[in-house]
Amino acid sequence: MKILIAEDEIDLQQSIATYLERDGNVCEVASDYNDAAYKVDLYEYDLILLDVNLVTGSGLDVLKKLKKDKRDAGVIIISANSSLDDKLDGLDLGADDYITKPFHLAELNSRIKAVLRRGKYGGDDTITFNEIMVDTKSRTAYINGRALSLTRKEYDLLVFFLTNQGRVLSKEIIAEHLWGDNSDLADNFDFIYVHINNLRKKMTAEGAKYIKTAYGSGYKFIAD
Repeated sequence: MKILIAEDEIDLQQSIATYLERDGNVCEVASDYNDAAYKVDLYEYDLILLDVNLVTGSGLDVLKKLKKDKRDAGVIIISANSSLDDKLDGLDLGADDYITKPFHLAELNSRIKAVLRRGKYGGDDTITFNEIMVDTKSRTAYINGRALSLTRKEYDLLVFFLTNQGRVLSKEIIAEHLWGDNSDLADNFDFIYVHINNLRKKMTAEGAKYIKTAYGSGYKFIAD
């Protein structure tokens, strides 16, 4: 999953990113309001960790912007302030959860998974599409009950396609979702073609032919 960590305490920000990346997530960071607002304007995220007290503004204003723009990213508010008013303000504005510093990273991770399940998968740990079933808890994909042997990026790519069915996804969008800020370092997007081609071959071998090339535009996941 792709996660934005908007947190002005750099040590905490980096600790969260390192911890979540071990679980296969792509993490981007923002240290102040301006950076956070810029990134939520430009990119799509599965989840946003949003500190209330950012350097140049309030995280709640970023949340207002997200809701105004009708973004469907899950949002967890992070704050050093444990007051009930701040918590209610964040939840009333549309945040999915609220966690108060200090906290254990394992607790944060559990809350993230709960929010993602509620938001994207209707509270379930599985995604299904025709004969395809993905267990998001074990990060395993099945076609007609047979497990697919996927690399981490192939699995992430499959989930990205499944949650964007019928939408044309450009190579730039795919690269940015799977690699975050690091996608800017690529000289070209040939590596995207390699991952998509490998995933398509593995799915096609099981009779699932849903990844289509939108010539000149990118790719889309759709049934014939």
